[in-house]
Amino acid sequence: MAPALSTDLLRRLQNEACGVGEGGPRRKRMTSVEKALATQLENIQKRTGKSLEELKAVIDTSGLDKHGQLVSMLKTDLGMGHGDANTIVHWARRQEETPAEPEQVLNTLYVGKKAALKPIHEKILESLNQFGDFEVSPKKTYISYRRKKQFCMVGPATNTQVEVGLNVKGLEPSERLKELPAGRMCNYKLRLSSVEEVDSDLVCWLKSAFDASGPS
Repeated sequence: MAPALSTDLLRRLQNEACGVGEGGPRRKRMTSVEKALATQLENIQKRTGKSLEELKAVIDTSGLDKHGQLVSMLKTDLGMGHGDANTIVHWARRQEETPAEPEQVLNTLYVGKKAALKPIHEKILESLNQFGDFEVSPKKTYISYRRKKQFCMVGPATNTQVEVGLNVKGLEPSERLKELPAGRMCNYKLRLSSVEEVDSDLVCWLKSAFDASGPS
């Protein structure tokens, strides 16, 4: 059964789409549109056989960034109508709230037993900053680094390991560098347990992924 939708989520989505604030004289109209939107989202889940989170995962793993590209991808890959695809892309984008400061982003990821892993992520970020400009897109459990598309993702995999995902083709897989099946969010991944593992090999792989992703 498709999951119930949050009224607060729907209100935020509709407010941004229509440019209407909370409350005020349009409250009655907003509630009516809100109900229509809730019905549309529920019907999308029924038509696709996927939950909203599953649809968001399709978007997140596509490697695409522009709204129009994502809409076209959903129409082609899932057979969705334009209106349904457009609504889902808007919904997915509203789920991503970006903290203002990089330090705040890392502090959010590395708390409690994972706090000791933060220096590993910081060391990786030092290397990335040497390559040039890129965008930072924080998620709930990792941070996506992108130019024209995502080139790597970094985040705590366990309480003792940081996972690095790389979007690049042509690297030589090894016991350390694991190649992933087609259709996954990244082409390769590896895990680190210490700052010392942010070595020349990893920096070279990161640079290859950075170069392959094009300018930001």
